[in-house]
Amino acid sequence: METGEKRSQRDYTLTFKLSVVDQVEKGELSYKEAQRRYGIQGRSTVLVWLRKHGRQDWSQGASIRSQRTRPMDEPTLPLTPEQRIKELEEQLALANQKAKFFEDVVDVLKNDYGVSVGKKAARQVVAQTQTLSVSRACQFMGISRQAYYKRDRAYRSRLEQDQKLIKFVHEIRLRQPCIGTRKLHSMMHAKRERQELHVGRDRLFDVLRDHRQLVRRKRAYHKTTDSHHRFRCHPNLLKPGPQQVIATGPEQVWVADITYIPTREGSVYLSLVTDAYSRKIVGFHVHDSLHAKSVAQAFRKALKERRTSQRLVHHSDRGAQYCSDLYQKLHSKHGVICSMTDGYDCYQNALAERVNGILKTELLLYRPENLEQAEQMVREAITIYNQERPHLSLKYKTPDAVHRALG
Repeated sequence: METGEKRSQRDYTLTFKLSVVDQVEKGELSYKEAQRRYGIQGRSTVLVWLRKHGRQDWSQGASIRSQRTRPMDEPTLPLTPEQRIKELEEQLALANQKAKFFEDVVDVLKNDYGVSVGKKAARQVVAQTQTLSVSRACQFMGISRQAYYKRDRAYRSRLEQDQKLIKFVHEIRLRQPCIGTRKLHSMMHAKRERQELHVGRDRLFDVLRDHRQLVRRKRAYHKTTDSHHRFRCHPNLLKPGPQQVIATGPEQVWVADITYIPTREGSVYLSLVTDAYSRKIVGFHVHDSLHAKSVAQAFRKALKERRTSQRLVHHSDRGAQYCSDLYQKLHSKHGVICSMTDGYDCYQNALAERVNGILKTELLLYRPENLEQAEQMVREAITIYNQERPHLSLKYKTPDAVHRALG
């Protein structure tokens, strides 16, 4: 897949590099096949990744040895003219029997089941027939040559368009490996200069299904909330009722949550603060413990980037970290109103849970080695989420665009 654009090492995310290395080391692809499939530029780029991130010894490079086996032809005695004539007569009789058998099969399918070779199947039948001319094959099927060639041109045009669609999908999925079909459809139509990409949603689903490019969802559950503690909890201000707060713009309601990220050295944790209106992640922090001090770092980063002084509600679950004195002092210091779920109910913090799911099922697909790699992968994933990934609830705009436009 050649895009025509020069790429550097920075254009490939760490998640993508580790995924390619894993496929090569498992034997699913050779390093050259990976280079061709994903359009990776540079003759030794994949080898550099293998040496840096691989778990095997790639210091000697990746040698590809072709099989050098040659079948031995057994000598045979030449046939006499009489033997050759008899052999040809047997072959002709067998061919006639086979032809008569398939004629009977076609008659049964046509008369009893209503199956016939239409224009769509005619192109495939003629293409498979190597021993007959197009004219003779069309004569046998009862169609004209013009109909055959018209269908063949339409098929080739459709095939060419399919290749352009798959190429575009591969380009997007270099950075967003699990982006869904509906979002890809909106991104295609956003490119007005690429009219050949403007196809219907169902057509795009069919193309991706035929090329096995549909995304399967992965679901996982890991509890990070301890709601049984001695700290004071706050009422749910986002719950329907007379006290309900509804965000009408950015920086009015923030939702916070904690999720885990498995690494090869053990689990680390990701604290997120998301703007409820724009869906933008305004603060995050990767840490190796569930201490309130670590969780509060994400809130501090969000407050540091805050641009307005309007009334702000911070909504979270009833985890001990959010109810702690350290976290509540940040609320008081910056004049933030605290809101919490009623007990341990993840549906009352659905937006934060949804953002967690997007990051883990679409962008953080490969297990990092340690905390340092996890921080880099999370940073890259959040940049893609905020600035590149269209959001269904934002009418296929990016969170960063909505946050800047109405901030």
